[in-house]
Amino acid sequence: MRLDKFLKVSRIIKRRTLAKELCDRGLATVNGRPAKAGTVVKPGDMVFLKLGSKTIHFEVLKLEQHLPARLATGLYRLLGPNGAGENKNQG
Repeated sequence: MRLDKFLKVSRIIKRRTLAKELCDRGLATVNGRPAKAGTVVKPGDMVFLKLGSKTIHFEVLKLEQHLPARLATGLYRLLGPNGAGENKNQG
């Protein structure tokens, strides 16, 4: 699945066009490599996003084409600075 589509389906980014812009600006990496919007992600990939002063680091757990919002967080696992799992509702 394309990175921009995964970011939208997983509800990490609200709109696919915003996800594409983020990637085009060089603010996304997959497994430590710069990622474009069309970069293919798969389960096990580590994604790092820089959003202004915030950063988001997560592992892709599974892929779905369509998913209810309440299940979207099951597609990824947020990672803290030292790789520990982190609750989505934390800072």
